[in-house]
Amino acid sequence: MAHVTRRSALTVIAAGGASIASGRVWAEDKPGRVIYPVAVPVYQTQFLADRLGYFKEAGLDCKLIQGGSGVKTREIIASSQGDIGIGDITHPMQLSNHGRAGRVLMPVDTRSSSVMFIIRKDLWDQGITTLEGLAASKRPDGRKPIVSVSSLGGTNHVWASYYMATMGLDDKVTWIGTGNVDTMLGSLKTKQVDVLISSLSLLNDSRDQGWGTLLFDGTDETIWNKYIGGKVPVTAHFTLQATIDKDPLKMQAFVTALWRATQWIKTHSPEEIYETIEPYVGSTSRNANIIEITTLKKVTDYDASIDAAGWARGEKVWFREMTGIKPLTIADLVSPTFIEAARKAYPA
Repeated sequence: MAHVTRRSALTVIAAGGASIASGRVWAEDKPGRVIYPVAVPVYQTQFLADRLGYFKEAGLDCKLIQGGSGVKTREIIASSQGDIGIGDITHPMQLSNHGRAGRVLMPVDTRSSSVMFIIRKDLWDQGITTLEGLAASKRPDGRKPIVSVSSLGGTNHVWASYYMATMGLDDKVTWIGTGNVDTMLGSLKTKQVDVLISSLSLLNDSRDQGWGTLLFDGTDETIWNKYIGGKVPVTAHFTLQATIDKDPLKMQAFVTALWRATQWIKTHSPEEIYETIEPYVGSTSRNANIIEITTLKKVTDYDASIDAAGWARGEKVWFREMTGIKPLTIADLVSPTFIEAARKAYPA
């Protein structure tokens, strides 16, 4: 029951524990604001909960809002303009470090699906085919290579910079944030950046357009296990403790809907998932999205659980100079009560 206050916990218990997770407990739909960073399938649990009607069935009238980046999503949650966000688990950590008591409600995956280093095709053709080769290269004006992520401090930056730092290459490049899907692809196309760190859908679109190709696949299980060591909660649904305290039953409704969406992913094909979430991921092609969704099915955390071993693996990535995040424990950050009730109401 970590981080559900006594008042909140008693409210949840009085309402019947798992029973409130199985249906609405108020007469009219409650308004909700669900925030996601950019229009890519990695955030599909939110899209599915909306499109499949799970938010509605839980008694919520939800608006899904694109933040524009992980950092902007965090800022929206911090300002209480959104009820629940999705993004790198370091975002609620940052909230807690700055006195806002961020809380993880449920993890999304077991390793990152968006640490693909996509290099400009013309640079690849010139012979830059490794991260070491990239680090040793210079731009025409003599500057370091420019590596683009959605937002500095976001998922792609945290994990990509860890790989680079482990290889001793982190200070050999310049990191910049370039925002959403369209601006990220545009920066690669116009050669404003040399490498883009993103997901499989953007890799495939850049390949199809002839702008880019794969330089290094940090999502590959063998590479991940070599550098990271195994399962880690990378992406998570998160909120503020203050938002939980304000309406714990509403938060239970959110988590129940998202848990149901996670189980739906497990039993449906990439094609079925794409057809359902297409309105949210239309910036990239059908083929690119289906390929990415296929990968996401392999890394989805269908148990939605965080254990001590996974947390320990993540600590070396999260709590280092680059992130500036002060160390936290699982108990400091994770509120498991809501996902436990959702599991009881809708067993996997």
